[in-house]
Amino acid sequence: MSAIIASLASYGSDSDSENESESNTSIKKVDPDDPDATAHLKPLQSGPTMSLAVLNSAPEVAVKEAVETGVHLDPSLKEVTYNPTYETMFAPEFGPMNPYKSQQMSAPRNMLSGYAEPAHVNDFMFEQQRRTFSTYGYALDPSVDTHEASSCSYIGAVEEAEKNKGLTVFESGQKKPEKRKKVKGGDAGEIDNFLGPWAKYVDEKDVAKPSEEEQKELNEITAKRQKKGRNEDEAPGEEKTILHVKDMYDYQGRSYLHVPQDVGVNLRSADAPDKCYLPKKQIHVWSGHTKGVSAIRLYPKSGHLLLSSSMDCKIKLWEVYGERRCLRTFIGHSKAVRDICFNNSGTQFLSAAYDRYLKLWDSETGQCISRFTNRKVPYCVKFNPDEDKQSLFVAGMSDKKIVQWDIRTSEVVQEYDRHLGAVNTITFVDENRRFVSTSDDKSLRVWEWDIPVDFKYIAEPSMHSMPAVTLSPNGKWLACQSMDNQILIFGAQNRFRLNKKKIFKGHMVAGYACQVDFSPDMSYVVSGDADGKLNIWDWKTTKLYHRIKAHDKVCISALWHPHETSKVITCGWDGQIKLWD
Repeated sequence: MSAIIASLASYGSDSDSENESESNTSIKKVDPDDPDATAHLKPLQSGPTMSLAVLNSAPEVAVKEAVETGVHLDPSLKEVTYNPTYETMFAPEFGPMNPYKSQQMSAPRNMLSGYAEPAHVNDFMFEQQRRTFSTYGYALDPSVDTHEASSCSYIGAVEEAEKNKGLTVFESGQKKPEKRKKVKGGDAGEIDNFLGPWAKYVDEKDVAKPSEEEQKELNEITAKRQKKGRNEDEAPGEEKTILHVKDMYDYQGRSYLHVPQDVGVNLRSADAPDKCYLPKKQIHVWSGHTKGVSAIRLYPKSGHLLLSSSMDCKIKLWEVYGERRCLRTFIGHSKAVRDICFNNSGTQFLSAAYDRYLKLWDSETGQCISRFTNRKVPYCVKFNPDEDKQSLFVAGMSDKKIVQWDIRTSEVVQEYDRHLGAVNTITFVDENRRFVSTSDDKSLRVWEWDIPVDFKYIAEPSMHSMPAVTLSPNGKWLACQSMDNQILIFGAQNRFRLNKKKIFKGHMVAGYACQVDFSPDMSYVVSGDADGKLNIWDWKTTKLYHRIKAHDKVCISALWHPHETSKVITCGWDGQIKLWD
């Protein structure tokens, strides 16, 4: 033992001397398998033989597998350069292993409650047995062959199965549903015989019934009403005309359509008066309508005749100069007339009424030339002002459409269907290449002629419905009567922008489509209102200059004569038409 200690001491002293002499040299690792390196550690042979364990002074070095343990092993890896352990290979792909995951949880599942193995049982058979078990408490044992059915082939209530002879819910005799008792007054399912939920509490003796004579009279009245309603809906009103003057032609054979030359104004001139003035007094009243007047229109270009439509279903033609007589009455609508429109020459005009008909009349003879309908109420009607399109007209309907007719064929040739409410006005702008329409949907749309898609849509949250629109004499502006008691001015060229500097206020028109007009020299703007007053504003300053009590009821329209400096014509729901100067 002393020899081993001495040898170790000598080995240590040698190594210390080497460390001192060679301080810069690195320490070499001892290979335990090398016999030369461990020879000095062997015990001396002198003395008795002793066994000694090999001493390994080299530090333990972690193998690559130990380093890789716990590191994610990419499952898509095709080649591994070392032998990984089982735990490494079957470690979870993401995150650590769930310590609470049981064997049952880790098992694959193909349904909510676990893994169901495929069984050779028909879906229908399975459902049949399931329902039988839930109803009677027994079912066939799936582990036993069905051909060997016996008391032991059932599970659950075996006694019940023997009692029912193993019948399933589909085989056992189901109870037939009880017939429902007939309820007095009929069943709600039998709609023809159903008299109501309280019929079973009513005694037939207490029910009042008409006698045979009374029933006969009731049937006659009902039949008359139905017939009358059907006729009104299907057949248009009979057209006729009344001439109110003695001679239709003068000594030269000229009718009343001829423009007079002896009225002190050149009615054939296309020039407007240089300066206009405010009207101050009433100089004439045309009376003849028995109900409110809905619209008035002056004869094109000359303005020597006035056409009026009324709620008494009639249309009348009046003289503006001379004796100012009623020349002719046109009768043919069965309900109130809503709108009228002359063609360019004034020889014909269109009327739109609540009887759903549009009619074309001859201004001179009073004859109804043709009639048009699409079974909807027309709210406004306009001829195309172009000379080469005088056979075409458009009408704004109650079903949100603008319908275009050809009077030569009496057929609809185009429909403009973009509005979301009844169409109130149609106004041609931009040399008649476009037209502007307003509607109950509180929007203003601009259309190219014959193109059924609006290229301009104006709708603001602050906007109201505008049921009356007028184009200015110079064609640059659109005056729109807004339902918030304002007259709004839109540009009629290109952008159709609202002119915020031109807003005319001070009148009350909410709920009424009061027609607006301009003076021929663009100095004034005129409009009626709900109080029956005629309001006149200055165009430049938008100030309310003048207000006249014109009618007892609503003043629905005001027209400034295109050839006169101060003549304004108004009409109202009191049935009168008045001339102011």
